[in-house]
Amino acid sequence: MTMRETGRGALELTRPLNVVAASVLTFIGAFVAGGVADAPTQVAAAVGATALAVGAGNAINDYFDREIDRINQPQRAIPRGAISPRGALVFSIALFLGAVALALTLPATAITIAAINLVALVTYTEYFKGLPGVGNALVAYLVGSTFLFGAAAVGDLWTAFVLFVLAAIATLTREIIKDVEDIEGDREEGLNTLPIAIGKRRSVQLAAGLLVVAVLASPLPYLRGDFGVVYLLVVIPADLVMLYAAVESFDDPTAGQSHLKYGMFLAAAAFIAGRAAITLG
Repeated sequence: MTMRETGRGALELTRPLNVVAASVLTFIGAFVAGGVADAPTQVAAAVGATALAVGAGNAINDYFDREIDRINQPQRAIPRGAISPRGALVFSIALFLGAVALALTLPATAITIAAINLVALVTYTEYFKGLPGVGNALVAYLVGSTFLFGAAAVGDLWTAFVLFVLAAIATLTREIIKDVEDIEGDREEGLNTLPIAIGKRRSVQLAAGLLVVAVLASPLPYLRGDFGVVYLLVVIPADLVMLYAAVESFDDPTAGQSHLKYGMFLAAAAFIAGRAAITLG
């Protein structure tokens, strides 16, 4: 194994696209809270801490998941031998330490969120992933909390609270559908995920029901007067994409959860458009 191969394997462990996505969500949280221009240093520290923490969390989850991945995802870095389990663990710890160092420069509320999230990232696979619905809910919280973290970094936590709730519900839906997709490998490993506990179809039905709740709640920022009509013009197409993904998941969970991710990013763009319209107006 060459250093180049190991370096590439370490980078793959972080899931670069997920790292970028989470960092963008943190930035959006700060932007929605209106603090990007007033507190650029805090925003940069929050985005950096998010990137390092997400990369660390993905790496350590692959470390704990290495036996499952030999069945579900044999092309990942550890199963195919691009990086050793020990190397993945050391790499993850280094990233976590970097995330902590950046988080400690932020306000107390942001530090509290970061501390909770770091514990959740480390314990997710070992303690919660195999519990029906619990692991899904924890991942949903972690994704939604990136918005809260960004807002808290600039001192205005509650501005992004609705965005946190909507993102968490949409993510919970996607996580349930992903468990439907991975049911064979999870059953082989002895995990008791939601689809294993209650069945595939009932799990997708539950996921679709949760998504309908999120879609119905999505106009709240407009109804509350937080954002204007520009927000609605973007969030409505996002709702349609996510509803289509939920229906698609009954026959094709892989395509459904992928399209649901696109809808979630479009929904985040609605909040950006809503805040930008206020700023420019």
